[in-house]
Amino acid sequence: MSAAPKYDVFDGIADPTRREILSLLAKEKMNVTDISDHFPVTRTAVSKHLKILKGANLVKEEKVGRARIYELNPHALKEVKDWLMYYEQFWDEKIMNLQKLFNEK
Repeated sequence: MSAAPKYDVFDGIADPTRREILSLLAKEKMNVTDISDHFPVTRTAVSKHLKILKGANLVKEEKVGRARIYELNPHALKEVKDWLMYYEQFWDEKIMNLQKLFNEK
């Protein structure tokens, strides 16, 4: 039995640095030092971001020797996709109304 996430997926993606970390990890697995090299913050700050991402189940952590390797868990983003799809219908309706208005003129 797996434990419930400590953070909500939306907590994970709320911060621009965490979103950028997710983008990096979408390309390749990385350790905290390699991730830190992409940001003007300390390795400790990046570790805190990774803790939140891991707690939201957005990244997986694997211990390889003394290093911890992080990778994106794309399945966790399904919750965001589902939430956005619900609201997409409202945008589609607004665009259709705008097209109707434009075509009437």
